[in-house]
Amino acid sequence: MTTLLAGLIVFLGIHSIHLFAPGWRDKQIAWIGLLPWKGLYSVVSIIGFVLIIRGFGLARHDAGQVWLPPVGMHHATELFTLLAALLITATYVPRNALKTSLHHPMVLGAASWALGHLLANGSAADVLLFAAFLVWGVVSFVVDRRRDITNGTQYPASTARGTLVTIVVGVVVWVVFAFWLHGPLIGVRPFG
Repeated sequence: MTTLLAGLIVFLGIHSIHLFAPGWRDKQIAWIGLLPWKGLYSVVSIIGFVLIIRGFGLARHDAGQVWLPPVGMHHATELFTLLAALLITATYVPRNALKTSLHHPMVLGAASWALGHLLANGSAADVLLFAAFLVWGVVSFVVDRRRDITNGTQYPASTARGTLVTIVVGVVVWVVFAFWLHGPLIGVRPFG
């Protein structure tokens, strides 16, 4: 579990700098430049992500069970992961109702994905991974929304087209991943 924990610290740590040390982040960008900062940020993120994948792969088969999910909880996971796909898609599609109203759909998508998986998986590795992402997503959303309110940040008005594209693309992404990619990539087939 050490590798998984290290990956979570690296990945969620770099993704939390803007939350807890925005002044330091701004100073680093001013010192090295925006593109080098983005490059460094990306490299550290990838290292953390690889550690998470490797650590979870090692830990999930040997970790003890923290709790036993109720039978049928996978249906809740399906619902939460569909919501996550819609929210994450909303991050990238311009002028959709989810982004206009929520401002930060990516972090809510991560939290939704984590909550869904936490409900249906109870090993120590599952709890560590999914609880960490759930807490990070909720804290990120709260901090980002407060910053938006303080700064008077406005997001572009949504359009029916932007919202429809978000829904269609989000559902397609969810279907492709859940039915065809989850099994080969993760080793678990949600739909048999």
